[in-house]
Amino acid sequence: MDLPTVAGWRCPVCGAHVDIASPLQWRCPRAGDGRHHTLELVTAAAPLRPTGDADPFVAFRHHLAWDAYAAALGLTDDARQAIVRDLDTKVASVAGTGFRTTPFVRADALSTALGFDELGGVWVKDETGNVGGSHKARHLFTILLHLVTTELAGRAPWSSPAARPPLAIASCGNAALAAGTLAAAVGWPIRVFVPVAANAAVVARLHELHADVVTCPRLDTDPPGDPCVLRFREAVAAGAVPFGVQGPENAWCLDGGRTIGWELAVAMDDIDASPFDRLFVQVGGGAFAACVAAGLAEGGRPVRLHAVQTEHCAPLERAWQRSFGVGGPAGAAAHWDECMWPWEHVGASAADGILDDETYDWIPIVRAMAATGGAPVVVSEAQVLEANDLLRASTSIDASATGTAGLAGLLAVRDQLDPGERVVVIASGVRR
Repeated sequence: MDLPTVAGWRCPVCGAHVDIASPLQWRCPRAGDGRHHTLELVTAAAPLRPTGDADPFVAFRHHLAWDAYAAALGLTDDARQAIVRDLDTKVASVAGTGFRTTPFVRADALSTALGFDELGGVWVKDETGNVGGSHKARHLFTILLHLVTTELAGRAPWSSPAARPPLAIASCGNAALAAGTLAAAVGWPIRVFVPVAANAAVVARLHELHADVVTCPRLDTDPPGDPCVLRFREAVAAGAVPFGVQGPENAWCLDGGRTIGWELAVAMDDIDASPFDRLFVQVGGGAFAACVAAGLAEGGRPVRLHAVQTEHCAPLERAWQRSFGVGGPAGAAAHWDECMWPWEHVGASAADGILDDETYDWIPIVRAMAATGGAPVVVSEAQVLEANDLLRASTSIDASATGTAGLAGLLAVRDQLDPGERVVVIASGVRR
């Protein structure tokens, strides 16, 4: 039987370490009130050995940081598996589906339309059938597993489920819906901080899930940055549990997201031993790209990473370029202020889910791009719209413009690729 492969956490900015057995520890202990610290997993080299279960949180459980944490608290393997299955059943009762391996196939019509030959093509990982209609719940589920396990082990500071502190998230889209769904599944109170122009259908669904929805106009006294994130951080400072997809706020979101990369690695092995050439991943806050790249590397199938942002908001590309003036991407973590800060004038885009004014998880992305020979891609609004139309016309996937923004990155550089290249894109969220 595989042993847990995660030893703990480390801050790449200051070098602080956190033991894997530490309950409710999700930020660098030296961060204080600042956000320019984060935590990354410290993993031991081990072959990726899924059990074959359809539930990725069962199939890959011995590679998850959550499983190592629960084992350190004394829970048996059977008990740990039972926690996952129990929570998955509860989630399915609210979402209509539990966590399942998502499809990864060559999109033949799309490949032909883009001029790839029979040796190459575009393979699409479809996350639209996931819990909540996107990849976001993958990240949040390991936070929930950590919280529930802490309760079951008697290590939580609250006296009973009735005394639980509220969860908190800043989002108006797929992350909010995923968070609201998971919270409703276990009856955990949650506050969702949304912008003034939040999607009405999303807000209505959040109310159905009994979330406390807080609208966040920008105040004259607010510093630069997203006012929803500012209000979210105020709630966390007052005792709420950060339940979002931003590693510096809660590093446990970086655990479950790796399951998507692991699934890709296994699926690639099932296809053949030949390498895939490029991976285009849409980037807002950055946890998605960071986790997919990490999962592929841990699965022994690293792919040249292209992080895709829109011209209306591209702080990651700026950080990438700035990193070469401070010694390169490998050491950029020590120069956060010089590389990453909020985008000054965020424009409107159909891919509104990647308009985060700051790429919070930028450090692992720039390192992964450097390690794989990749680079960021900034796309036009025309390419965002073309990609969405193209994927929906050539496949059965009904993804949002945000969900197809990775394909927009492929369109932007298509003339630089050989027709025999094998390319991966991810449809990350359903159209609403």
